[in-house]
Amino acid sequence: MNNVALPFESFGVSHRGCVRELNEDSYLVEPETGLWVVADGMGGHDAGEVASASIVDHLATIGIASSAPDLRARFEDRLSRANAEIRRISESRGVTIGSTVAALLAMDGRYACLWAGDSRVYLIRNASIAQISKDHTEVQELLDKGMISAAEALTWPRRNVITHAVGVSDEVVIDFQQGEIMPGDIFVLSTDGLTAHVTDAEIEAAAVSATPQAACENLLQTVLARGGTDNVTIVLVKIGDGRNGARLDPARAEG
Repeated sequence: MNNVALPFESFGVSHRGCVRELNEDSYLVEPETGLWVVADGMGGHDAGEVASASIVDHLATIGIASSAPDLRARFEDRLSRANAEIRRISESRGVTIGSTVAALLAMDGRYACLWAGDSRVYLIRNASIAQISKDHTEVQELLDKGMISAAEALTWPRRNVITHAVGVSDEVVIDFQQGEIMPGDIFVLSTDGLTAHVTDAEIEAAAVSATPQAACENLLQTVLARGGTDNVTIVLVKIGDGRNGARLDPARAEG
């Protein structure tokens, strides 16, 4: 987090799960540029992996921004480039491929969360977890219209059908939320392979009780123990209390 005195630590894990042959998720941990990303590819055998990797590869070129607005502009530029590349790949293969994306941008004491699809961003603050992102899914739209209940949503036949993704149209449709970073904040980014097996309360409990590395690994093991029906990717960013002003180097691991 550039120009922010608060120390932080971050970590990421990704695993194909217990059922899928391939891991079509990708993730990025780039603390020096103030960027953390998860992406969940879709589109059939190996195509989803190509789509999510394109997003991560393009976002990895952002570099050091001069300001928070510059960081946001660089993010949107790289995401647009990824979208165009995925569209070209789709056309050449004659199939529709794409990827969700959920990202945390942090700079100058502020954060922005941007997303397309059903990968999520959570913020844990003052011992309370809140989902910052809002799923781009058919079932979420039905919930918003009051056409189904939260209980019905859990087993709705088309609950995994997403309404926005990178690579599926000429223009990228993303939502965002932004705010001020506070000491003690914990951000959790994940693909839906985590939330299919782990509740929000369990995510909070794991995140607040351990380092980012241990929390990510504990959550991953919980998913696998419960059947791991999808690829799962988790990135966790923990903000320190600001007493020493030092940065904590993040770690990264592949599942």
